[in-house]
Amino acid sequence: MQQHSQNSSLPPGSAPAPRRAGWAAKRVTGALAALAVVVGLSSLASPGAHAADNPYERGPAPTTSSIEALRGSYSVSQTTVSSLAVTSFGGGTVYYPTSTADGTFGAVVVSPGYTGTQSSISWLGARLASQGFVVFTIDTLTTLDQPDSRGRQLLAALDYLTERSSVRTRVDSTRLAVMGHSMGGGGSLEAAKSRPSLQAAIPLTPWNLDKSWPEVRTPTLIFGADGDTIAPVSSHSEPFYGSLPSSTDRAYLELNGATHFTPNSSNTTIAKYSISWLKRFVDNDTRYEQFICPLPRPSTTIEEYRGNCPHTS
Repeated sequence: MQQHSQNSSLPPGSAPAPRRAGWAAKRVTGALAALAVVVGLSSLASPGAHAADNPYERGPAPTTSSIEALRGSYSVSQTTVSSLAVTSFGGGTVYYPTSTADGTFGAVVVSPGYTGTQSSISWLGARLASQGFVVFTIDTLTTLDQPDSRGRQLLAALDYLTERSSVRTRVDSTRLAVMGHSMGGGGSLEAAKSRPSLQAAIPLTPWNLDKSWPEVRTPTLIFGADGDTIAPVSSHSEPFYGSLPSSTDRAYLELNGATHFTPNSSNTTIAKYSISWLKRFVDNDTRYEQFICPLPRPSTTIEEYRGNCPHTS
């Protein structure tokens, strides 16, 4: 009642200056709080926050041109592993990002095919490493080794890379993959069958007498070639793919106008989809999913593409 009598001289509906100032302060405070919420939500959507959500993410956001380029964003160094320094495979060359600023990287070992040496798959070394992987292109114990032997050698090379190599501190031993050409591709299926913990397998125009791979649980991308007369897709790549469990992340890309030996030379289509597959399944980097889902359509370089969009974990 006393407060009412003090304010009775003010015009109806008005309030003392101090109270109006208090309301203004509350409005400013509310506006700042709302702005803070907006800024906070924006920061959650920022690339830095996305990278924090996935500690394995490496490199800038990808574009079609960046994954088709001859080199990615990382400078690459290399070191030779002498065949005299190892016993379970034939030595090779390790390609790796020069900088250690981003921490460790996933790794992939690549095997050549029957009668081939690492020189036949060496183009993949720097090309994949520059995208943020440690890559080991190997020689086999003999050039005539069969797929089961090549599979064991791929795994032995991975073990060497993570346990004894000069770059072992750069490799995340939980994020490993295998690749291979021809019998080396058949060997990559053998390796995935033997070691389900592998994060990815990429057989390139693979050859193997075993046509059925229901045991494989590793995300697998198989490259076939429409003109392959050594490992025809009808008796190799296609039945290999078809035998993989449908519950497994899998894909089959048949190269258009290609031969069994197409993977032995620099090839943009092989690089583009191999990078996307490795990034998605070795690095868990969903930024690369756009290149494999929706499934790529036939083109001048792709005869056909089969597969499923990546399963979400």
